[in-house]
Amino acid sequence: MNMQEAKSDIKNTIEIYLKKDEFGDYRIPLVRQRPIFLLGAPGIGKTAIVEQIAQELHLALVSYSMTHHTRQSALGLPFIRQKNFGGKVTDVSEYTMSEIIASVYETMEESGIREGILFLDEINCVSETLAPAMLQFLQYKVFGRHQVPEGWVIVTAGNPPMYNKSVREFDIVTMDRLKVMEVEPDFQAFKEYAREKNIHNAILNFLELHHEYFYHIETTGKGKSYVTARGWEDLSRIIELYEENHLKVDERLVGQYLRNEEIVREFCAYYDLYEKYKNDYQIKDILSGRHSDEALLKAQQAEFDERLSLLGMLLTQVLNEMQEAVQKSDTLQELLPGLRSLKNAENVFRRLEQLIQARERLLESGEAANNLAKTEKTKNKMVIRFLTRTLKEARASEDQSAAFTFVKSEFEKEVSALKADVSRIQVEAEYLFSFVESAFGQGNEMLILVTELTTSQSAARFIAMFGCESYQRNCDVLMLSERQNRIQERIRELEL
Repeated sequence: MNMQEAKSDIKNTIEIYLKKDEFGDYRIPLVRQRPIFLLGAPGIGKTAIVEQIAQELHLALVSYSMTHHTRQSALGLPFIRQKNFGGKVTDVSEYTMSEIIASVYETMEESGIREGILFLDEINCVSETLAPAMLQFLQYKVFGRHQVPEGWVIVTAGNPPMYNKSVREFDIVTMDRLKVMEVEPDFQAFKEYAREKNIHNAILNFLELHHEYFYHIETTGKGKSYVTARGWEDLSRIIELYEENHLKVDERLVGQYLRNEEIVREFCAYYDLYEKYKNDYQIKDILSGRHSDEALLKAQQAEFDERLSLLGMLLTQVLNEMQEAVQKSDTLQELLPGLRSLKNAENVFRRLEQLIQARERLLESGEAANNLAKTEKTKNKMVIRFLTRTLKEARASEDQSAAFTFVKSEFEKEVSALKADVSRIQVEAEYLFSFVESAFGQGNEMLILVTELTTSQSAARFIAMFGCESYQRNCDVLMLSERQNRIQERIRELEL
């Protein structure tokens, strides 16, 4: 299975494990909840999907890599306690709580969230002395004498032996206690994730042309050569910052993230072309309807890889702006209930302080639970920033009666700014469709454009909330064309 399929299966499993009966007891008792074991090559996103699941299900998350754990750190340290048995005092060995189990309880206390995921990475790399204890843990959810709390689902991950010399293959006894999911690298699954994470467009376009380079591991005369999804994502982040600081992206930089000389050379050659296309076409001119006839002619005569790069650059600009608009809209929606409560508040300043404190507690709880997505964290910080700024400015006038009117006017300014942004983005989208139709007609490029806008969560939400006439029109045209093709295919099948 690919990572998206694995994510769906894990999410369904966790929801089933946490299902309760009418008395509040878990339908599947803890001892029967098989730990999930994600088995797959390194760097394909096993950790990332567990984080996403915790965020989406609003569960706490505690993560540990098992490679550095000894028997003592996993099980706890021994100490001597005196006990009385039948009138005779005896020294008895007991164990402190495992560091891992203690972290679960600490997370519960700090976040206030009682259910969660305990994620243990590199589970098949534990030391030989810890192996028997791990078998007990996988079956009974116990480290030493301390059990994982009810409501906590165990998810583990590991690499096959071919990728890691430290791997100890589990025997049948151990594997029979696990819910095993074998995952494989898959570019299309990565692409969905990459769009929402704003992976650099040059990387996505390059991989669209060279699927075989998405994940590549081989042994050469110089040793191991490897390129992973993790490597591409980390490279994307560094390229963005290099571009912001006007630094050169070259083979030396790329080779620090992609450990394959051929792929490094090809990507760098493509990146140079990508930069040339950016200068040749002037993306901002196209999205403002001011593109030159030369740019249109060049696009019409371009090879497919150049067309794909151009389309990717245009899409990236529009998708990023749609994402920002949706984020602003979510922030304003989040602010609205609290601001309405100001209308009848006896003390507007005090009520604003309470709203800020409540939002800060929510942010702290999510960070303590390790389940706060970047978008949620950004939204909360934007809410706090607005409330803090308006409180400070309202207090400057020391006019309690005018405070609500001031806050209301500031909120309305934000709404007006959002409406202006939405109108501008809608116009850009119309120019985008107009240019693609003029340059490429209703060909594959238009199909790619419509598909990308449909599969992007941010774009789909933007279009659903604010609309996009050209998107809807081309959707209808492409669906009609698809129906006609199916009818023609059926006619050909019936011909004698």
